[in-house]
Amino acid sequence: MKYVNVNTVLPEALIAEIQQYVQGEMIYIPKKEDTHSKWGSRSGARQLLDERNDAIKEAFRNGRPIQQLADEYFLSIESIKKIVYRK
Repeated sequence: MKYVNVNTVLPEALIAEIQQYVQGEMIYIPKKEDTHSKWGSRSGARQLLDERNDAIKEAFRNGRPIQQLADEYFLSIESIKKIVYRK
């Protein structure tokens, strides 16, 4: 997270209004909801996990046992169950 000096981005009138509530403190202003990215979407991690989960589901549909999938993918049995039984 990058910090920005308020004097460089906000008008004086707005700064004076904010100072009625907070002075000399750091405050966090969140992004608008529509600008949020889903976890892993920028790095590609989400896509890799989706591909892995699809491979696990396919292997399960083809008869591979849950225990074997857990060993193969280094996941717990419960994690494999969540993946294969999720709709």
